Amino acid sequence: MKDFKIWRSILRGPIRITSTLDDGTVIDKQIENYTDGDFERVEEQEKALATLTMALAPKISQGFREYTSAKALWEALIEVYKGNEDMKQSRQHMLRKKFNMFNYVLGETLENQLQRFITLTTEMSSTCVIVTRSKINKKLLNSLPKSWDMNVTVIKKTKDLNRLSLSETMTIIKACDLDDKQR
Repeated sequence: MKDFKIWRSILRGPIRITSTLDDGTVIDKQIENYTDGDFERVEEQEKALATLTMALAPKISQGFREYTSAKALWEALIEVYKGNEDMKQSRQHMLRKKFNMFNYVLGETLENQLQRFITLTTEMSSTCVIVTRSKINKKLLNSLPKSWDMNVTVIKKTKDLNRLSLSETMTIIKACDLDDKQR
C-alpha cells in the first residue's frame, strides 16, 4: 500500500469530527459545518475501508460486510487469517507435517512439483517455521521421482546443500531435466 494516509487511517481507526463549545463540551460537528480538512479526513477513512474491501475476493468479503470502519475490518482480517497463538502453532505443526510428507505425485510434471514445493516453503517461511537450507534441499531432491535417482546422487555428491539456496537447487534440477530431454 503506497498511500500512507490510507494506511495511517486504518491504524488510527474511525474518526469523529467534533467541535468544542464555549463551555468545553465536545460535540459531533454537524456536516454542514465541516471544513475542507474535515471532509478530507472523512474521505481518507472511506477510501481506506473501500481499499481493504476491494482487495478481498468476493466470497471472502461476504463474511466481512458488517464492518463499517477500516480499522475494525483490518483487525477482523488479522484475527481470522493470522489467528491466536494456538492457531499459529497448529498451522506450524501442519506445515511441518506437510513438509515431511512432501513427495512426488504420480503423473505430476517436474514444474508442478517444484511449484508445489515453493508454495509450501513460502508458507512455512511466512508462518516462522524454520528449516535449514540443507534440509530443504535434501527434501526436494529426495522427493523427485525414482527416474531421478542418478541425478540426485550426482547433485548430492557434487554440491554443498548447506550453501545452496532453494532457487539454486531448482536451477540445477531444471538444468538436469533439460540435459535429459536433449539426450
